[in-house]
Amino acid sequence: MELAKFENILGYTFQDPALLERALTHRSWAHENLAGRKDTEIRAAENESFEFVGDSVLGLAIAEQLFQHFPDASEGELTLMKHRLVSTTTLARISEGLKVGDSMRLGRGEEKTGGRQKKAILADALEAVIAAVFFDRGYVAVRSLISTVFAAEFRKVTPQDSVDYKSLLQEILQASRVSGPFYSLVRTEGQPHERTFFVEAKWDDCRAEGSGSTIKSAEMMAACEALKTLQPEAMITFET
Repeated sequence: MELAKFENILGYTFQDPALLERALTHRSWAHENLAGRKDTEIRAAENESFEFVGDSVLGLAIAEQLFQHFPDASEGELTLMKHRLVSTTTLARISEGLKVGDSMRLGRGEEKTGGRQKKAILADALEAVIAAVFFDRGYVAVRSLISTVFAAEFRKVTPQDSVDYKSLLQEILQASRVSGPFYSLVRTEGQPHERTFFVEAKWDDCRAEGSGSTIKSAEMMAACEALKTLQPEAMITFET
């Protein structure tokens, strides 16, 4: 693991390189290479607890910058933009650009199964790196780093483009380790030129129904209704 090379790509030099080393150490490596040691020693060598801190620090920094970029946006719009920016997909994409996977310490099993390309591992590692910067020099430093590495993503996100309830529902269910929703057309009503479609979203033992002038908008409304029960604070008005 070439820490100096990664620091160069990241654009940040650590005062305490051990923080970065831990942030880039997957639990599979720690369990394989520190076998026989106390559980507390193993946990202190891998990055899971760093991920926990990094998730919170990232959320705060993203929320602050969204508020500054979009001072007139509603709470719901800000929430949806934040969800998109901190999603596994976005974090993994940024990690790939920073070549986080190339610098990680992985166990043999994860290495063989393509761990360096797995989105979840890459996203978690980026959160751990963010925590490491926070521990190294504090919030101001990590906020500056996040602003830099997320710059391209910030340029793409807008309140208008962030109303994607289907993607948001998918991410929330995946985070809860629940299979994604299945959408099915229940019925249609009205004349051919002004038809209303009714779609049902099903997941686990739950379901929600939505309607719209197209099947796509009906699916979006079904996801919207589902989210009202899962995360009501994330909702904003969706016009069909």
